[in-house]
Amino acid sequence: MSIFKDCDIRGIYGSELTDADALRIGRGLAAMLPPGGAMRVGGDVRLSTPALKEQLIRGLVEGGVRVTDLGVIPTPALYYALANGNCDGGATVTASHNPPEYNGVKFMLGGEPVTREVIAKLADIVERRDFPRGEGSVAALDILPAYRASLVKRFGARRPLKIVVDAGNGAMSLVAPDAIRGAGYRVAELFCTPDGSFPNRCPNPAEYDKLTAACAMVREERADFGVAFDGDGDRAVFIDDLGRPVLSEKSLVLFIRHLLRDRPTPVVYDQKASSVIRRAVLEMGGVPVPERSGHAFIKRRFLELGAAVAGEVSGHFFFGELGYDDGLFAALMMADLLGRSDRPLSALADEIVCPPITPDIRVACPAAEQQSWLDRIEALAKDHPCEVHHLDGVRLEFPDGWILARKSVTAEQITFRAEADTPERLRALVRLAASVLPAGALPEEG
Repeated sequence: MSIFKDCDIRGIYGSELTDADALRIGRGLAAMLPPGGAMRVGGDVRLSTPALKEQLIRGLVEGGVRVTDLGVIPTPALYYALANGNCDGGATVTASHNPPEYNGVKFMLGGEPVTREVIAKLADIVERRDFPRGEGSVAALDILPAYRASLVKRFGARRPLKIVVDAGNGAMSLVAPDAIRGAGYRVAELFCTPDGSFPNRCPNPAEYDKLTAACAMVREERADFGVAFDGDGDRAVFIDDLGRPVLSEKSLVLFIRHLLRDRPTPVVYDQKASSVIRRAVLEMGGVPVPERSGHAFIKRRFLELGAAVAGEVSGHFFFGELGYDDGLFAALMMADLLGRSDRPLSALADEIVCPPITPDIRVACPAAEQQSWLDRIEALAKDHPCEVHHLDGVRLEFPDGWILARKSVTAEQITFRAEADTPERLRALVRLAASVLPAGALPEEG
């Protein structure tokens, strides 16, 4: 599949994504900037990042771009650098939460998140090699001290909570422990040495079963909570004081209750999230706004609506006062709201009751057959009372639950998810979807 995805550029280093590709991507990005434009560039801790970043910068400079090299940074530090600097765009070499063999490029032009159209335009320029020539430049800037100081200034400990920080050997290793300590909290560090081979756990904290070491440390340290970051630090997953991962939907509900208390606003969330989010937004007087899954889609809608907060089940949390997502900001926000409460995170999370919901069920399906599968799911509406939505794929809304089927953007797969008011009804909805697909495509018992 193409390395040019819906929201960024990503692939296996050395086969799908090469140093030569990074050079051409840099030349292509230069073509999309104004002549003599300025761009800030960083990269994560992956082993392939230095080589890719060097070629990306080379391509930008050969296209006449004035590059500011931010060094090794978490992705939110790039967003901070763009929000606090005069430039035309930014890019960071990262594959976010993907396994170590992957790498990629996240980029922004102006202050807007990229769209599929922008990605397609870049892909076309790279394919045609329609590159400008110029004489750019490179200057270095260490943005991490200012980024860290901005967080410490924003948050001050209301109570001396103890926090386990699991950086997963990723980019947040460079800043999260010091920033959280600087805000007045006690920190127990776990996997906070940068290592792009990610030797201790996968870079995706949303795989809760991979957080056993962090959960154990929270219990051993008698910490108030733990936070686990993804590879580039823009996502966070929380662990309560009993050493249990907190569903990202529950974390988002806590942020909603905290941030909409005095100023109800819209809240944007991905459509596959639990309906507990919609209920929480309505309870706080806000407007629930489901959006298709994907960082750029959520961020664009979040910015358009001036939302106080937005989130994804993957652990992305966007904050209106920033204008972007930041895993470290989310961790400090969680500490702040716990500091205002006399109840532990376990109690706050347990009172948020989510209806029964399946995980993402990914089923291999050739690209040529994917639309026919979605059509079969949609055809169920002819004989069953439900509303049909096409925000991303097909979503059937029943009075007591929903079924979602959508095409994967990264593999030849269809992704299914379903939710219902009761476990029995959830199993019935999964069986209903399975009944119109090839035998064995879905587990009929949910």
